[in-house]
Amino acid sequence: MATQLQTGVEGLRLWKGWLTPDAQAQMVETVRTIVRQAPLTRHVTPGGKRMGVRMTCAGALGWVSDRTGYRYQAHHPAGMAWPPIPEPIQEIWRQASGVSRAPDCCLVNFYGEGVKMGLHQDSDEADLSWPVLSISLGDPALFRIGGTERGGKTQSLWLESGDVLVMSGPARLRYHGIDRIRFGASTLLSEGGRVNLTLRVAG
Repeated sequence: MATQLQTGVEGLRLWKGWLTPDAQAQMVETVRTIVRQAPLTRHVTPGGKRMGVRMTCAGALGWVSDRTGYRYQAHHPAGMAWPPIPEPIQEIWRQASGVSRAPDCCLVNFYGEGVKMGLHQDSDEADLSWPVLSISLGDPALFRIGGTERGGKTQSLWLESGDVLVMSGPARLRYHGIDRIRFGASTLLSEGGRVNLTLRVAG
């Protein structure tokens, strides 16, 4: 039974243990169906830096980055269309997002050993009023969130395998990132690491 944790941040909702261990294992297999159709890629930032996180997407739109900028597009960098968002992932959105509109992007992030993600805003979407929903699988990750401007006070919490996080309302445009993962702390992924699924209304 999932437990909603009080985060102390308005609009930031966290359910611990949304997915049972069996459901987590099934979700990993679901993610593998996405990756088989749209392989993981290490994108390059507009500044030319290669990201540590490996990414792919499912849905009508997928998030990509290269020297020309950050954007959503209808196809993988290799040219194929993104696969559809699997139903088990969409069902979590329906239950936890608090909105009736379906997501059109599921970003799949894989964090290997030593990989982190700096503080950033999710601000490339056409309408920033829709929530962002995150599903954690595998190794625990230290999630940090600040304000709507760079700098200032931040707070941190651990996201563990099976947790579901929603950023909406006042939390939607807060800067956030992953400081580190506890590599190998979970046995869900045979070689360790963390998978994060981020559902968004992009277009």
